[in-house]
Amino acid sequence: MSTLTVYSLKNCDTCKKALKWLDTENVAHTVHDIRADGVDKSFIQPIVETLGWEVALNRRSTTWRGLAEAEKSNIDNAKAVELILANPTLMKRPVFVSGSTIVCGFDAKAQEQLTALL
Repeated sequence: MSTLTVYSLKNCDTCKKALKWLDTENVAHTVHDIRADGVDKSFIQPIVETLGWEVALNRRSTTWRGLAEAEKSNIDNAKAVELILANPTLMKRPVFVSGSTIVCGFDAKAQEQLTALL
C-alpha cells in the first residue's frame, strides 16, 4: 500500500473516529488538517472528478447551510471545486488518499474500501 494520507478537520467527530480506527488497525498514515494546512485545486479537482461533486461536497454541513441560495444552485464539478477552495470545510470528510485510490467519508462502505487497501 502507498502512503495513506488522511485529509480531515481536527474538531470533526467523524474524522476523530476514522483516525482512531486507523490507529486501532495499526495503519500508518499522515494527517493533513484542511483548515490549518489548507487545500489547493490540484488536490480538490481530482477528488471531485473521480468521486463526483455529489460525494465530495458536504451538503449537510453548517458551512453549506450558510451559503447564499445562488451559491447552492446549479452545482457541477467545476463549481464544487471553486466552492471547496473558498470554503474547505465544505469538503466531505475525512478523505483518504493512497496512491490513486481516494475514499471519501467514513461509513461502512468506506471502511470496506480502506480494509481492502491494507
